[in-house]
Amino acid sequence: MSQTSFDVIVAGVGAMGAQTCWHLANRGQRVLGLDRYDIPNSMGSSHGVHRIIRLAYFEHPLYVPILRRAYDLWRQTEQLFGEQLLFVTGSLDIGAADAPVIKGSLESCKLHNLAYELLDGETVNAHYPGYKLPVGYAAVYQADGGFVASERAVIAAATLAMNAGATLRAREAIVGFDRLPGGGVKVTTAKATYEAGRLVLSTGAWIGEHVPALISTAIPERQVLGWFRPKKPEHFRLGRFPVSNLKSEDGHFYQFPVWGVPGFKIGRYHHLKEQGAADDLSREPNAADEEALRSGVRRFFPDADGDLLAMRTCMFTNTPDEHFVIDRLPGFEEIVVASPCSGHGFKFSSAIGEILADLAMDRQPRFDLSPFKIGRFA
Repeated sequence: MSQTSFDVIVAGVGAMGAQTCWHLANRGQRVLGLDRYDIPNSMGSSHGVHRIIRLAYFEHPLYVPILRRAYDLWRQTEQLFGEQLLFVTGSLDIGAADAPVIKGSLESCKLHNLAYELLDGETVNAHYPGYKLPVGYAAVYQADGGFVASERAVIAAATLAMNAGATLRAREAIVGFDRLPGGGVKVTTAKATYEAGRLVLSTGAWIGEHVPALISTAIPERQVLGWFRPKKPEHFRLGRFPVSNLKSEDGHFYQFPVWGVPGFKIGRYHHLKEQGAADDLSREPNAADEEALRSGVRRFFPDADGDLLAMRTCMFTNTPDEHFVIDRLPGFEEIVVASPCSGHGFKFSSAIGEILADLAMDRQPRFDLSPFKIGRFA
């Protein structure tokens, strides 16, 4: 007979949900993880082979302590899974010399005593010939940056969760939930009804379906990643090309060394600014997507401006201030909400999984979560 009663149910078994299931199961909790798609899948925000991780966080210094914990937990994850997931390449934050990306990166480095180098564009071009930065550009180099093998990381966390006793079920989306009379939560899917003491909602671009307070402030956005064949492969190989964020008047581009699949990978934050319900946004890349990405390759990485090898679509979910939502649901304290993460959340997912496990077990997380409250948009 299938079990229907659990300590915690986790809805959405992507990067954060899988890590949450693992941390809870590892603490002896009876855990059920549910996903509307496969585990793993390519419908959410965590695929595309790999994602950047970096300590020199230009978005805000408050993220740096969480990142330090995330690094520790990524190393723990890969050690237990028996496969390298975290690759350190160094990271560059690039823009005009007086741009917010430079100022923000420097602020995080100085406030948290991170070793860094402030470089002009000419120095970057000389050290890393894959880059062709214009005169007047600058970059903050931080040696700890790199990438996490995102697709493998979700598989690792899901595997560790099941090994620790968690139950994971794919293609079973939640359709509703209610508070039980004696406390706890009843969760309904198209297949069954379950009960648990706590519910964690980590459903990414679908979070607005479950949390009405986020319908107008958690906005899904279509994002496309591209891989291009380098004309000079030696300039873009692992060990020769650091990960980077490059902000220009043409857009905010982010890029990786060649790894895992053929080609130089580049993305563009807010891409073509296509927003809407997650199920209504096209999953099929097109010529306009290629041109948006190739424009950045052509200008800043001309030695990578070769044949298109692949494009993949994923979903970001953005708040108005582009900071996270991590909170208990106001008026329904048995429910923990962890989404959206505004396109920069994957790198934190190992630490956020631990935070969500703490919240679900009524433990005090080690970080100040007040900046991530749901009610800040009211």
